[in-house]
Amino acid sequence: MKLLGVCWKLLRATAHAVVGFLTIKLLFPRLSQAHREARVQVWAGELLRIVGIELVVNGTPPAAGPVLLVANHISWLDIVVMHASRHCRFVSKSDVKSWPFVSTLADGAGTLYLERESRRDAHRVVAQMAERLRAGDILAVFPEGTTGDGITLMPFHANLIQAAIEASVPVQPVALKFVDPATGATSLAPSYVGDETLIGSIWRTLTAPGLRAVVTFGVAQGAEGQTRRLWAQALREDIERLRRV
Repeated sequence: MKLLGVCWKLLRATAHAVVGFLTIKLLFPRLSQAHREARVQVWAGELLRIVGIELVVNGTPPAAGPVLLVANHISWLDIVVMHASRHCRFVSKSDVKSWPFVSTLADGAGTLYLERESRRDAHRVVAQMAERLRAGDILAVFPEGTTGDGITLMPFHANLIQAAIEASVPVQPVALKFVDPATGATSLAPSYVGDETLIGSIWRTLTAPGLRAVVTFGVAQGAEGQTRRLWAQALREDIERLRRV
């Protein structure tokens, strides 16, 4: 029975992804940017419901841009969870562009791409981010650079935070965590770190008896003369505090 339940969730999630793919291909060209963003947010929330994840949002998501969201990174689910909380444009590794099907979903959500091993490309992306922020966008980054274990925060890389300094826009810290609704304890089911496989993470997520995604928005803040490194450290401390709320 458990296997049947997982297969049913997986089938429905796959069908939902196909609907999203077709919506981007066929409908998005005729929609305004605001309507596209609304569609992405609704789609993400429905996907969480299909796979049995309850979403809890604390704090106040930004009503509008420009603002840079800075969040801790735990799982492949983080982007879906944040889109369901508040649509934003993510900065992602360039590998995603070569992933069939997934790249279309990422493009439809407005993703910006970064060659992580290239310092020159980092400068290009910072300039592109600053341009989009000046245009009023809500952008989001994971300054840890990779997924963590959901318990301990890794050091924050400050490079992409430079975009907020160059555009003179605020940064809003966002804390993510997955918990067992019955106990409130941190759940490791969605983790995708180290030697863990994506298949294993998906299996644990779909078979978890209950799962709650908690998104806590902090207060947007300006640089106030800080360097990007000092600001990154202050934001890391803010997110550490928000995770304990």
